[in-house]
Amino acid sequence: MDAAARSTKPPRYKCGISKSCPEKHFAFKMSSGAANVVGPKICVEDNVLMSGVKNNVGRGINIALVNGKTGELLDTKFYDMWGGDVAPLIEFLKTIQDGTIVLMATYDDGATKLNEEARKLIAELGSTSVTNLGFRDNWVFCGGKGIKTKSPFEQHIKNNKDTNKYEGWPEVVEMEGCIPQKQD
Repeated sequence: MDAAARSTKPPRYKCGISKSCPEKHFAFKMSSGAANVVGPKICVEDNVLMSGVKNNVGRGINIALVNGKTGELLDTKFYDMWGGDVAPLIEFLKTIQDGTIVLMATYDDGATKLNEEARKLIAELGSTSVTNLGFRDNWVFCGGKGIKTKSPFEQHIKNNKDTNKYEGWPEVVEMEGCIPQKQD
């Protein structure tokens, strides 16, 4: 192939994001679930951490924990906030170590069982929307344990029967960006 033909193909960046990340940053892309049909998807540094294809997502809040220094996956979990119990989520949130990147995406309903303690623990990771998260809202969030600021990586769409894309559910929320690597 000649050079002119090769240059027409758009470059591909990690996780399919629209631009490359600077040095010492991790590329990420994530989406909430679509209604109660398609599960959320979380990708960091070209590794799909959670998805319906991997069969490791579920109704409620889906969480991936990533090492803030290396970008390696530490754990994935999901907590059913419709029919489940909030206590295991609270216990899990309390065990997250400083310097851990925390990615969260809702699927179906991520808020009904959330209580004040769970919301406070998520807010401490940098979330501002978790306090307003309601029944069947779509929400994606990327924060970190030990960050002193509010995270710039958060999107929230309220469930509203007048504006919902799917019957009873808002449209999917997608977000991409570059997470700064934790420095000593």
